[in-house]
Amino acid sequence: MKSKKVLSLALTAATAAALLAGCGSSSTDTTATSSAASSAAETSTAAESSAAASTEAAADATSTASDSGEAKTLVIYRAAYNVADPDADEEAKIQDAINEYLAGKGKNYTVEIHDINNSEYGDKANLAFNSGEVDILWTANWWQTIGTDDLYKNKSAYDITDLLPGTDLYNAIPESYWAGCRYDGKDYYIPVYKEGAEGYEIKILDSNADALGVSTDDIVKDVDAADGMLNKLAALEPYMQKAADAGIQYPFVFASTPMFYRFAMDKYDFFASNMLSMIAVDAEKDEVVNPIQTQDYADFCKMMGRWGEAGYIDVDAEVGKTVTADVTQSQDWLFNWWTAVPNDKESEGRDGNQAETFAKLTDNYSTSRSTLGSCFAISAKCDEETAKDCIDFLGLLETDPELGNLYTYGIEGTDYVLTDGKVDRTQEGTGTLYNHSPWESTSVKAVTLEVNEPDNKVEMYDTFNNSAKTYPSTGFRFNADAAGVSDKVTACIDIFNNYGMTLELGGYSEDQVDDAIAEYQQELDGAGYQDILAAAQQQYADWKAEQ
Repeated sequence: MKSKKVLSLALTAATAAALLAGCGSSSTDTTATSSAASSAAETSTAAESSAAASTEAAADATSTASDSGEAKTLVIYRAAYNVADPDADEEAKIQDAINEYLAGKGKNYTVEIHDINNSEYGDKANLAFNSGEVDILWTANWWQTIGTDDLYKNKSAYDITDLLPGTDLYNAIPESYWAGCRYDGKDYYIPVYKEGAEGYEIKILDSNADALGVSTDDIVKDVDAADGMLNKLAALEPYMQKAADAGIQYPFVFASTPMFYRFAMDKYDFFASNMLSMIAVDAEKDEVVNPIQTQDYADFCKMMGRWGEAGYIDVDAEVGKTVTADVTQSQDWLFNWWTAVPNDKESEGRDGNQAETFAKLTDNYSTSRSTLGSCFAISAKCDEETAKDCIDFLGLLETDPELGNLYTYGIEGTDYVLTDGKVDRTQEGTGTLYNHSPWESTSVKAVTLEVNEPDNKVEMYDTFNNSAKTYPSTGFRFNADAAGVSDKVTACIDIFNNYGMTLELGGYSEDQVDDAIAEYQQELDGAGYQDILAAAQQQYADWKAEQ
């Protein structure tokens, strides 16, 4: 394997060239927002030089990555979310500690870890990975440019299907997780074991429920007792009327997010997430359908129209996309939607530490998206022995608490302290130079719990994941490129922003919905929707035949 020690010095110039050639910037969904890439005129910084020098020293101290076969360096790229400007000196110390630990384990490789500012990660990682200068890349299905779909389409990720069985890595992660990660039945990605299912809930702001004189327990009981999405949502209406009468601005806040494809997931697997509510597998019929032409869709949009007219939804603000998730840190709302996680109380920390109660709206499902929210890819440019070493390292990372803590939290006493046996990054000076989260680093089972995390966190995650349901379509992935309909998908997404967004956020009154849906479908068909539907139906039939 060729030496990659000069990468951090040469990367900036290469990035500039790629940007001038038209390399696109990355972006994410509401899970993590990414800004534009840095200027193409950027020059090597002192921090990059320091990191490169330290990498040289660490690699030389352990063993030289050369053609002798004695040892090699595995280059790892990861995004830095919690530190705006990663500290190269501290990273080098952590890298040295990891390599010392690996040497003590008798490993014949070292690692070279590149923490990249989140706003620059997509472009820099894309360039380096595709040029063969990276062995292990952190990625996710919600990234653009280096997302799992992109890497698969470009054949950039190593097919590790035959290398995984029997390894510590494979045995550390449930089979249901691996099944949800596969593309065409092949393993290309190594998931980070965290929450691996998707489901939706209604969250209630306790203080406003109390102010209205209603019991949150009664709200939850009413939702639980109702059967089906529409009835569960209807159970909220008496309480929203009280909120509207009391002058609460958002009886239900959507944060400008259309929700049919989430709220209806008990009946449909919306497998092409970029197409939102426009295409799905009907789980009962086990066939690809057009959800827009179902009674479920019409009834939902009519309900939203009634909510808009009643003042339960601030339609102008929601459709105008001026409502953000930050509104939940205020006291201007009663109900909001929430993506289910093992510990729902995490929501309170995001919402200004306000007490909240949760009512279940859908079951949780292991889908073709839910296990790829954080994962690693091994470069297709690696030789087989290097790929095996990558699997070995990731297996250790996902099972060994000492390595997991180093990779995630850094060095004890500098980057964190232990308080009552838990990782504490709240003390002065800690968590400022190096700070990663388990969700983008390693298995929730392989790290020490943090302060304020429940003692039974691991059990909560296992229960959450093991109780998830599956669809007959779990594992199916629609390949618009292979079908030659990518441009038509893009055109339909644009039409959704004009029609679907407005329909699903109450922008049409109840008596306008049927005509609006007809116009919406006509516009979609003009953009090639029927070709997309036919291609997805054929691909799904072919996929089912291979199962």
